[in-house]
Amino acid sequence: MTTYSKYSFVCTGDCDALIEYTFKDGFGWPNGVIELTCPCGALCTYLSVEDATIQPTNERKQMETNYSHPANVEGSTVPHSYDANVLVTYKDIVDGVATYPTIKVNDLEWKLERIKGLEKQLLESNSQISKIIDNLTLESWFNPNTEKEEILRDLCEILDHTPQAEMSWTATITVSGTSVVNLDEVEDFDIRYHLGDNLSVDSNDFNTNVDTWDVDYIDSQDWN
Repeated sequence: MTTYSKYSFVCTGDCDALIEYTFKDGFGWPNGVIELTCPCGALCTYLSVEDATIQPTNERKQMETNYSHPANVEGSTVPHSYDANVLVTYKDIVDGVATYPTIKVNDLEWKLERIKGLEKQLLESNSQISKIIDNLTLESWFNPNTEKEEILRDLCEILDHTPQAEMSWTATITVSGTSVVNLDEVEDFDIRYHLGDNLSVDSNDFNTNVDTWDVDYIDSQDWN
């Protein structure tokens, strides 16, 4: 059975996007570094990961049209007074000015989740800054015997960063296959144009991008 994992992120930029990214096992994050960039261009904060595998079943289930309160689920700790769609008014102070916005409970929950994610990121950043400052001593990075490579290696370890370089390449690929053609199109059929329109070249990993490709030469075409 194929298993899937769902990763949750929140954007640190102005768009405040909450992003969920699901993919099957075997297509994990490159180099084990969990990073995601929002379409707005800002770096996202990693929140959580959970199993998203749909268990196989031979039974056909009828979709429920009536709303079922989460508290009615066996073993649930959700109180019956909870309603995610209810409107709430809360106090928000920005630059000393108080406002009283009204939003749904689930929207407020999302804001709180985003704040928790930002607090976690802030704690991690403060910890990294402290480790860097601790290395700025005569015995460590200011030591005349300390090599540049040692400092860079320590920085990458503290920042949990894997330095990378991009390599450009050109490859020649030999491809063979078959195409089904209607008999009334055989006389005017051109395999070069057909492959140019329908053949594609792609990559199976996140670190390799195929920018351009072209059908340069057709070795042979035989009719069966």
